[in-house]
Amino acid sequence: MRIIIGSDHGGYELKGELAVRLKKEGHEVEDIGCYSKDAVDYPDVAQTLCTRLLKDGYDFGILICGTGIGISIAANKIDGIRAAHLSDAYSAAMAKAHNNANVITLGARTLGVELAWNLVESYMSSSFLGGVHQQRIDKIAKLERR
Repeated sequence: MRIIIGSDHGGYELKGELAVRLKKEGHEVEDIGCYSKDAVDYPDVAQTLCTRLLKDGYDFGILICGTGIGISIAANKIDGIRAAHLSDAYSAAMAKAHNNANVITLGARTLGVELAWNLVESYMSSSFLGGVHQQRIDKIAKLERR
């Protein structure tokens, strides 16, 4: 899979750990920053990642901030992005199966590395079910255009 990953300073360390694990599993991973613990604004990271995701055809994106909430809100302001904030494995699987989320967000200060990795794996092992779920996604897209 082609995955794009980014974080603010609060998610810097978790981003690095997840990127290493994804690469070890053979995935192509593009890290768009940040590249240190120096403060950056998560809306800027979300905008950069989401723009690249839509333009360059990545399979999905991972965004990380302290809680995962702010970066999720920012990502969801961009037309075509369906960002799901993850905190449990069931929701991670359903984010893909029912919502066809193209970005997942994680909270570095609320999740340990192992739980975060479990969430990424749960999301990646799920498949979009289509059908009635596609109809609902189409309605979400209409909301974006309002």
